[in-house]
Amino acid sequence: MRLSGRISAAIEILEDFETRRVPLKTAIADWSRVNRYAGAKDRAFISGLVLDVLRRRKALAAAMNDASARAGVLGALRFLWNIGAVELSEAAVEEHGPGALGESEETALKTGAFPKSGDYPDWLAPQIARVFGERADEVMAAFCERADIDLRLNTLKTAPEKALAALKTVRAEAVPLLTTAARIAAPDPSEKAPGVTVIPAFNKGWVEVQDLGSQIAASAAGAIKGAQVLDYCAGGGGKTLALAALMENTGQLYAYDRDPRRLKPLFHRAKRAGVRNLQIRSPAGGEGLEDIEGKMDVVFVDAPCTGAGTWRRHPDTKWRLTEKQLETRISEQDAVLKEAARYVKPGGRLVWVTCSFLMEENEDRLASFLASHENFTRAPALDAMKASGLLTEEGEAALRSCVTQEGAIRLTPDKIRSDGFFTAVLAASGA
Repeated sequence: MRLSGRISAAIEILEDFETRRVPLKTAIADWSRVNRYAGAKDRAFISGLVLDVLRRRKALAAAMNDASARAGVLGALRFLWNIGAVELSEAAVEEHGPGALGESEETALKTGAFPKSGDYPDWLAPQIARVFGERADEVMAAFCERADIDLRLNTLKTAPEKALAALKTVRAEAVPLLTTAARIAAPDPSEKAPGVTVIPAFNKGWVEVQDLGSQIAASAAGAIKGAQVLDYCAGGGGKTLALAALMENTGQLYAYDRDPRRLKPLFHRAKRAGVRNLQIRSPAGGEGLEDIEGKMDVVFVDAPCTGAGTWRRHPDTKWRLTEKQLETRISEQDAVLKEAARYVKPGGRLVWVTCSFLMEENEDRLASFLASHENFTRAPALDAMKASGLLTEEGEAALRSCVTQEGAIRLTPDKIRSDGFFTAVLAASGA
């Protein structure tokens, strides 16, 4: 496809996204299904373009003085991809192009000023200011950048050094914050990302695709070799596998999720990763958790949330998020936290994790829980992470800047180039 056709395709996908209010990946998949002539490079270019438009939608609308999908695509190509105004003007009138540029478009592309501040829905401004204060624009601008591809080196299958050596073909480098983390730098938006899941190292179970922030959050389980551990909201099992590696296949690891469909990938993933101490408890099979109530050394809760911390990877979600959805997540979190606490034994720990930076989903939920559960107290999350043995000295130093007033850890991409994660540790009284 020529640039003209790619521009039109991106506009069509974004208009479909706005009209149907579906996830962006659905709009892209539907377009690809109808337009099978588009090759892999075309699809990578178009996908990268629409993602960049949604990362900077407000700024592009301001620069173009127009909030339409057409203006967003043209503005992204000019201000983010550095394609010249003349080339865009010529492409617009070519076959399959979106049509000749208007005078206002020509002017904006030649003289428009592109603001560099954060890009998020207006209704979230008070919540974001509450978290980040005067640094809000700086932090939120980092959430508009493209995300790297982070990897976890699986010590259940091989040594980190051996796994890292096997990743040279995808240009992965060690991340100095953790002993088992690697990273592939974010590719150019017009290029297809390296196919990590098709290389031998992945198929052998030596490596998992997992954001650095998610890996750090899992380390908050601490020293759990030989322990009894419950991953209460296991989902597809990314953190479950990280916990299994920390346990070195000792003790007993339980994985549970209220939605049994989310657990389905974990069966295959655990086998490939070499996990042998895992019990998957699925509601679909009538498998409850009554027999382990009050018996867990660690209950790990990767709670349902708005996913605000993943906006670098999924920028469409910030424009689909509503105040009602936030209220729903808050209600779900309160219920999950109360339920999960039942399985912590006296002297055990509960680890609370969300991929959200919002205080409404984190500090407020924990404060509400602690007000009615006097047998739980806050514990320093960084101490638990250090006890896991995964943090390097550099990693410990980097995380000190992420410690909140209450001793939790809030990760943001401006500090460690990870998704936004919140991790807190609560200790149960008794022994």
